[in-house]
Amino acid sequence: MTDAPAQGSEAHDDLLAEIEALGATLARARGQIGRRVIGQETVVDLALNALLSGGHALLVGAPGLAKTRLVETLGRVMGLDAARVQFTPDLMPADILGAEVLEQDAHGGRAFRFIQGPIFCQLLMADEINRASPRTQSALLQAMQEREVTVAGANRPLPRPFHVLATQNPIEQEGTYPLPEAQLDRFLLQIDVDYPKLDAERAILMATTGLDEAEAEGVFDAASLIAAQKLIRRMPVGESVVDAILALVRCARPGEPEATATVNRSVAWGPGPRAAQALMMAVRAKAVLEQRLVPSVADVAALARPTLKHRMALTFAAKAEGQTIEAVIDGLVAHAAEHEAAA
Repeated sequence: MTDAPAQGSEAHDDLLAEIEALGATLARARGQIGRRVIGQETVVDLALNALLSGGHALLVGAPGLAKTRLVETLGRVMGLDAARVQFTPDLMPADILGAEVLEQDAHGGRAFRFIQGPIFCQLLMADEINRASPRTQSALLQAMQEREVTVAGANRPLPRPFHVLATQNPIEQEGTYPLPEAQLDRFLLQIDVDYPKLDAERAILMATTGLDEAEAEGVFDAASLIAAQKLIRRMPVGESVVDAILALVRCARPGEPEATATVNRSVAWGPGPRAAQALMMAVRAKAVLEQRLVPSVADVAALARPTLKHRMALTFAAKAEGQTIEAVIDGLVAHAAEHEAAA
Protein backbone atom coordinates (compact mmCIF):
# COMPACT_ATOMS: atom_id res chain seq x y z
CA MET A 1 0.00 0.00 0.00
CA THR A 2 2.87 2.36 0.68
CA ASP A 3 4.15 2.03 -2.91
CA ALA A 4 1.13 3.75 -4.51
CA PRO A 5 1.94 7.35 -3.50
CA ALA A 6 5.57 6.85 -4.52
CA GLN A 7 4.52 5.50 -7.92
CA GLY A 8 2.10 8.39 -8.39
CA SER A 9 4.80 10.90 -7.51
CA GLU A 10 7.22 9.23 -9.91
CA ALA A 11 4.66 9.34 -12.74
CA HIS A 12 4.02 13.00 -12.00
CA ASP A 13 7.74 13.78 -12.12
CA ASP A 14 8.06 11.90 -15.42
CA LEU A 15 5.20 13.94 -16.89
CA LEU A 16 6.78 17.20 -15.79
CA ALA A 17 10.11 16.13 -17.30
CA GLU A 18 8.41 15.28 -20.60
CA ILE A 19 6.63 18.65 -20.67
CA GLU A 20 9.88 20.48 -19.99
CA ALA A 21 11.67 18.55 -22.73
CA LEU A 22 8.87 19.29 -25.20
CA GLY A 23 9.03 22.98 -24.33
CA ALA A 24 12.75 23.03 -25.09
CA THR A 25 12.21 21.26 -28.43
CA LEU A 26 9.47 23.71 -29.35
CA ALA A 27 11.81 26.59 -28.60
CA ARG A 28 14.20 25.16 -31.20
CA ALA A 29 11.34 24.79 -33.68
CA ARG A 30 10.29 28.40 -33.17
CA GLY A 31 13.86 29.50 -33.76
CA GLN A 32 14.01 27.61 -37.07
CA ILE A 33 10.68 29.03 -38.22
CA GLY A 34 11.81 32.53 -37.23
CA ARG A 35 14.69 32.27 -39.69
CA ARG A 36 12.23 32.39 -42.60
CA VAL A 37 9.16 34.05 -41.08
CA ILE A 38 10.24 37.36 -39.56
CA GLY A 39 8.20 39.61 -37.28
CA GLN A 40 5.17 37.31 -36.92
CA GLU A 41 5.92 35.70 -33.56
CA THR A 42 2.30 35.63 -32.41
CA VAL A 43 1.16 34.10 -35.70
CA VAL A 44 3.88 31.44 -35.49
CA ASP A 45 2.96 30.57 -31.90
CA LEU A 46 -0.74 30.22 -32.78
CA ALA A 47 0.05 28.02 -35.78
CA LEU A 48 2.24 25.78 -33.62
CA ASN A 49 -0.52 25.78 -31.02
CA ALA A 50 -2.98 24.40 -33.57
CA LEU A 51 -0.61 21.62 -34.61
CA LEU A 52 0.20 20.66 -31.01
CA SER A 53 -3.51 20.58 -30.22
CA GLY A 54 -4.13 18.24 -33.15
CA GLY A 55 -6.30 20.78 -34.95
CA HIS A 56 -6.51 22.98 -38.02
CA ALA A 57 -5.93 26.70 -38.41
CA LEU A 58 -7.34 29.41 -40.66
CA LEU A 59 -4.88 32.20 -41.48
CA VAL A 60 -6.69 35.38 -42.47
CA GLY A 61 -4.91 38.36 -43.96
CA ALA A 62 -4.21 40.39 -47.05
CA PRO A 63 -1.94 38.97 -49.76
CA GLY A 64 1.82 39.21 -49.29
CA LEU A 65 2.01 38.71 -45.51
CA ALA A 66 3.97 35.41 -45.61
CA LYS A 67 1.00 33.12 -44.94
CA THR A 68 2.11 30.67 -47.62
CA ARG A 69 5.73 30.94 -46.52
CA LEU A 70 4.71 30.14 -42.95
CA VAL A 71 2.86 26.98 -43.93
CA GLU A 72 5.72 25.76 -46.12
CA THR A 73 8.20 26.41 -43.31
CA LEU A 74 6.01 24.65 -40.75
CA GLY A 75 5.89 21.57 -42.93
CA ARG A 76 9.68 21.49 -43.13
CA VAL A 77 10.35 22.17 -39.44
CA MET A 78 7.67 19.76 -38.20
CA GLY A 79 8.82 17.03 -40.60
CA LEU A 80 5.41 16.53 -42.23
CA ASP A 81 4.54 15.35 -45.72
CA ALA A 82 3.00 18.55 -47.07
CA ALA A 83 0.86 19.31 -50.10
CA ARG A 84 -0.60 22.52 -51.45
CA VAL A 85 -3.90 23.14 -53.23
CA GLN A 86 -4.55 26.51 -54.82
CA PHE A 87 -8.27 27.11 -54.45
CA THR A 88 -9.91 28.71 -57.48
CA PRO A 89 -13.53 29.12 -58.61
CA ASP A 90 -13.22 26.21 -61.07
CA LEU A 91 -11.64 23.77 -58.59
CA MET A 92 -13.70 20.59 -58.18
CA PRO A 93 -13.95 18.26 -55.14
CA ALA A 94 -12.22 15.45 -57.08
CA ASP A 95 -9.23 17.75 -57.58
CA ILE A 96 -8.73 17.60 -53.81
CA LEU A 97 -9.97 14.15 -52.79
CA GLY A 98 -9.02 12.10 -55.84
CA ALA A 99 -11.16 9.91 -58.09
CA GLU A 100 -11.59 6.43 -59.47
CA VAL A 101 -10.49 5.86 -63.06
CA LEU A 102 -11.30 2.95 -65.31
CA GLU A 103 -8.19 1.10 -66.45
CA GLN A 104 -7.69 -1.78 -68.83
CA ASP A 105 -5.00 -4.39 -68.28
CA ALA A 106 -2.97 -6.28 -70.88
CA HIS A 107 -5.60 -9.02 -71.11
CA GLY A 108 -8.44 -6.63 -71.80
CA GLY A 109 -9.85 -6.72 -68.27
CA ARG A 110 -11.19 -3.51 -66.87
CA ALA A 111 -11.19 -2.33 -63.29
CA PHE A 112 -11.47 0.88 -61.37
CA ARG A 113 -8.37 2.24 -59.64
CA PHE A 114 -8.44 5.01 -57.09
CA ILE A 115 -5.98 7.84 -57.66
CA GLN A 116 -5.34 9.77 -54.49
CA GLY A 117 -5.77 13.52 -54.46
CA PRO A 118 -3.46 15.97 -52.68
CA ILE A 119 -5.50 15.66 -49.49
CA PHE A 120 -3.67 12.40 -48.76
CA CYS A 121 -0.85 14.12 -46.91
CA GLN A 122 -0.01 15.12 -43.35
CA LEU A 123 -0.13 18.89 -43.78
CA LEU A 124 -2.49 20.29 -46.39
CA MET A 125 -2.15 23.92 -47.34
CA ALA A 126 -5.50 25.15 -48.64
CA ASP A 127 -4.35 28.37 -50.26
CA GLU A 128 -7.00 31.10 -50.60
CA ILE A 129 -9.71 28.67 -49.52
CA ASN A 130 -12.47 31.24 -49.86
CA ARG A 131 -11.88 31.63 -53.60
CA ALA A 132 -13.39 28.19 -54.29
CA SER A 133 -17.10 27.51 -54.53
CA PRO A 134 -19.01 26.26 -51.48
CA ARG A 135 -19.29 22.83 -53.12
CA THR A 136 -15.51 22.50 -53.28
CA GLN A 137 -15.00 23.98 -49.81
CA SER A 138 -17.30 21.31 -48.40
CA ALA A 139 -14.98 18.60 -49.72
CA LEU A 140 -12.80 19.27 -46.67
CA LEU A 141 -15.55 18.90 -44.06
CA GLN A 142 -15.30 15.14 -43.52
CA ALA A 143 -11.52 15.14 -43.75
CA MET A 144 -11.08 17.87 -41.14
CA GLN A 145 -13.36 16.19 -38.61
CA GLU A 146 -13.00 12.46 -39.19
CA ARG A 147 -9.53 12.26 -40.76
CA GLU A 148 -10.93 10.22 -43.64
CA VAL A 149 -12.72 10.81 -46.94
CA THR A 150 -15.47 8.93 -48.71
CA VAL A 151 -15.01 8.49 -52.46
CA ALA A 152 -17.23 6.21 -54.56
CA GLY A 153 -18.79 4.81 -51.39
CA ALA A 154 -15.49 3.72 -49.82
CA ASN A 155 -14.02 5.27 -46.67
CA ARG A 156 -10.35 6.05 -47.13
CA PRO A 157 -8.30 7.02 -44.04
CA LEU A 158 -5.89 9.91 -44.28
CA PRO A 159 -2.27 9.81 -43.05
CA ARG A 160 -1.54 10.56 -39.40
CA PRO A 161 -1.19 13.23 -38.28
CA PHE A 162 -3.45 15.23 -40.60
CA HIS A 163 -3.72 18.99 -40.41
CA VAL A 164 -5.22 21.66 -42.64
CA LEU A 165 -3.69 25.12 -42.61
CA ALA A 166 -5.88 27.28 -44.81
CA THR A 167 -5.23 30.83 -45.93
CA GLN A 168 -8.05 33.24 -46.61
CA ASN A 169 -8.33 36.67 -48.13
CA PRO A 170 -10.59 39.11 -46.28
CA ILE A 171 -14.21 38.49 -47.16
CA GLU A 172 -14.74 42.04 -48.42
CA GLN A 173 -12.38 41.43 -51.34
CA GLU A 174 -14.01 40.62 -54.67
CA GLY A 175 -14.26 37.07 -55.96
CA THR A 176 -14.50 35.29 -52.61
CA TYR A 177 -17.07 32.99 -51.02
CA PRO A 178 -17.59 33.12 -47.24
CA LEU A 179 -16.86 29.80 -45.54
CA PRO A 180 -19.99 28.10 -44.12
CA GLU A 181 -20.40 28.03 -40.35
CA ALA A 182 -19.97 24.25 -40.17
CA GLN A 183 -16.57 24.46 -41.80
CA LEU A 184 -15.42 27.46 -39.78
CA ASP A 185 -16.21 25.53 -36.61
CA ARG A 186 -13.80 22.80 -37.66
CA PHE A 187 -10.85 25.19 -37.48
CA LEU A 188 -9.36 25.10 -34.00
CA LEU A 189 -8.06 28.67 -34.33
CA GLN A 190 -8.50 31.66 -36.60
CA ILE A 191 -5.16 33.42 -36.89
CA ASP A 192 -5.26 37.02 -38.07
CA VAL A 193 -2.09 37.99 -39.93
CA ASP A 194 -1.42 41.73 -39.73
CA TYR A 195 1.14 43.95 -41.42
CA PRO A 196 4.62 43.79 -39.83
CA LYS A 197 6.01 46.60 -37.72
CA LEU A 198 8.69 48.90 -39.10
CA ASP A 199 11.69 47.11 -37.60
CA ALA A 200 10.36 43.72 -38.67
CA GLU A 201 9.71 44.92 -42.22
CA ARG A 202 13.23 46.30 -42.42
CA ALA A 203 14.58 42.91 -41.32
CA ILE A 204 12.39 41.19 -43.94
CA LEU A 205 13.83 43.39 -46.68
CA MET A 206 17.40 42.66 -45.67
CA ALA A 207 16.82 38.91 -45.27
CA THR A 208 14.86 38.22 -48.47
CA THR A 209 16.31 40.46 -51.17
CA GLY A 210 19.89 39.23 -51.21
CA LEU A 211 21.52 36.35 -53.04
CA ASP A 212 20.88 33.84 -50.26
CA GLU A 213 17.94 33.24 -47.95
CA ALA A 214 18.02 31.43 -44.63
CA GLU A 215 16.75 27.86 -44.66
CA ALA A 216 14.86 26.14 -41.86
CA GLU A 217 15.92 22.74 -40.57
CA GLY A 218 13.65 19.97 -39.37
CA VAL A 219 13.12 19.63 -35.62
CA PHE A 220 10.14 17.26 -35.40
CA ASP A 221 8.90 14.35 -37.47
CA ALA A 222 5.42 12.83 -37.72
CA ALA A 223 6.00 10.38 -34.86
CA SER A 224 7.39 13.00 -32.49
CA LEU A 225 4.53 15.39 -33.29
CA ILE A 226 1.97 12.68 -32.52
CA ALA A 227 3.80 11.97 -29.25
CA ALA A 228 3.70 15.69 -28.42
CA GLN A 229 -0.04 15.81 -29.12
CA LYS A 230 -0.61 12.89 -26.75
CA LEU A 231 1.50 14.59 -24.10
CA ILE A 232 -0.58 17.76 -24.40
CA ARG A 233 -3.70 15.72 -23.64
CA ARG A 234 -2.07 14.33 -20.48
CA MET A 235 -1.26 17.80 -19.20
CA PRO A 236 -3.24 18.66 -16.03
CA VAL A 237 -5.71 21.55 -16.11
CA GLY A 238 -6.90 23.20 -12.91
CA GLU A 239 -10.57 23.57 -12.02
CA SER A 240 -10.28 27.36 -12.19
CA VAL A 241 -9.15 27.13 -15.83
CA VAL A 242 -11.97 24.72 -16.70
CA ASP A 243 -14.49 27.03 -15.04
CA ALA A 244 -13.08 30.02 -16.95
CA ILE A 245 -13.42 28.17 -20.27
CA LEU A 246 -17.01 27.16 -19.61
CA ALA A 247 -17.97 30.61 -18.34
CA LEU A 248 -16.51 32.33 -21.41
CA VAL A 249 -18.10 30.00 -23.95
CA ARG A 250 -21.53 29.88 -22.31
CA CYS A 251 -21.84 33.63 -21.84
CA ALA A 252 -21.16 34.06 -25.58
CA ARG A 253 -24.36 32.23 -26.58
CA PRO A 254 -27.47 34.37 -27.03
CA GLY A 255 -30.43 33.06 -25.06
CA GLU A 256 -28.37 31.20 -22.45
CA PRO A 257 -28.90 32.16 -18.79
CA GLU A 258 -25.22 33.16 -18.59
CA ALA A 259 -25.36 35.37 -21.70
CA THR A 260 -24.61 39.05 -21.25
CA ALA A 261 -26.97 41.79 -22.38
CA THR A 262 -24.59 42.68 -25.21
CA VAL A 263 -24.57 39.12 -26.48
CA ASN A 264 -28.38 38.84 -26.41
CA ARG A 265 -28.67 42.12 -28.26
CA SER A 266 -25.85 41.86 -30.78
CA VAL A 267 -24.89 38.21 -31.42
CA ALA A 268 -26.81 36.14 -33.97
CA TRP A 269 -25.25 32.79 -33.00
CA GLY A 270 -22.55 31.80 -30.58
CA PRO A 271 -19.93 29.09 -30.05
CA GLY A 272 -20.82 25.45 -29.46
CA PRO A 273 -19.10 22.80 -27.34
CA ARG A 274 -16.33 22.49 -29.93
CA ALA A 275 -15.19 25.97 -28.91
CA ALA A 276 -14.73 24.82 -25.31
CA GLN A 277 -12.82 21.77 -26.52
CA ALA A 278 -10.60 24.02 -28.64
CA LEU A 279 -9.87 26.30 -25.69
CA MET A 280 -9.09 23.30 -23.46
CA MET A 281 -6.48 22.05 -25.90
CA ALA A 282 -5.13 25.47 -26.86
CA VAL A 283 -4.43 26.65 -23.29
CA ARG A 284 -2.39 23.50 -22.68
CA ALA A 285 -0.38 24.02 -25.86
CA LYS A 286 0.18 27.69 -25.02
CA ALA A 287 1.59 26.77 -21.62
CA VAL A 288 4.03 24.29 -23.16
CA LEU A 289 5.09 26.77 -25.83
CA GLU A 290 5.92 29.22 -23.05
CA GLN A 291 7.71 26.45 -21.11
CA ARG A 292 5.20 26.41 -18.28
CA LEU A 293 3.94 23.23 -16.68
CA VAL A 294 0.27 24.15 -16.31
CA PRO A 295 -2.11 26.53 -18.11
CA SER A 296 -3.63 29.53 -16.37
CA VAL A 297 -6.82 31.56 -16.52
CA ALA A 298 -4.82 34.26 -18.30
CA ASP A 299 -4.26 31.76 -21.15
CA VAL A 300 -8.02 31.49 -21.60
CA ALA A 301 -8.31 35.25 -21.99
CA ALA A 302 -5.35 35.38 -24.38
CA LEU A 303 -6.85 32.72 -26.65
CA ALA A 304 -10.43 34.00 -26.56
CA ARG A 305 -10.23 35.82 -29.89
CA PRO A 306 -8.52 33.06 -31.94
CA THR A 307 -10.93 30.40 -30.68
CA LEU A 308 -14.21 32.35 -30.68
CA LYS A 309 -13.97 34.89 -33.50
CA HIS A 310 -14.88 32.47 -36.29
CA ARG A 311 -17.50 30.74 -34.15
CA MET A 312 -19.69 33.81 -33.58
CA ALA A 313 -21.60 36.20 -35.81
CA LEU A 314 -23.16 39.60 -35.24
CA THR A 315 -26.75 40.46 -36.10
CA PHE A 316 -27.39 42.77 -39.04
CA ALA A 317 -28.43 45.50 -36.63
CA ALA A 318 -25.18 45.21 -34.68
CA LYS A 319 -23.16 45.41 -37.89
CA ALA A 320 -25.11 48.49 -38.96
CA GLU A 321 -24.25 50.12 -35.64
CA GLY A 322 -20.55 49.55 -36.32
CA GLN A 323 -19.99 46.87 -33.69
CA THR A 324 -17.26 44.28 -34.19
CA ILE A 325 -17.01 40.69 -33.04
CA GLU A 326 -13.58 41.45 -31.55
CA ALA A 327 -15.09 44.12 -29.30
CA VAL A 328 -17.82 41.73 -28.18
CA ILE A 329 -15.26 39.03 -27.30
CA ASP A 330 -13.09 41.53 -25.43
CA GLY A 331 -16.19 42.55 -23.48
CA LEU A 332 -16.87 38.92 -22.60
CA VAL A 333 -13.31 38.47 -21.37
CA ALA A 334 -13.65 41.58 -19.19
CA HIS A 335 -17.02 40.36 -17.91
CA ALA A 336 -15.55 36.98 -17.00
CA ALA A 337 -12.64 38.65 -15.17
CA GLU A 338 -15.04 40.82 -13.17
CA HIS A 339 -17.18 37.80 -12.31
CA GLU A 340 -14.11 35.86 -11.14
CA ALA A 341 -12.92 38.79 -9.03
CA ALA A 342 -16.34 39.13 -7.42
CA ALA A 343 -16.37 35.42 -6.63
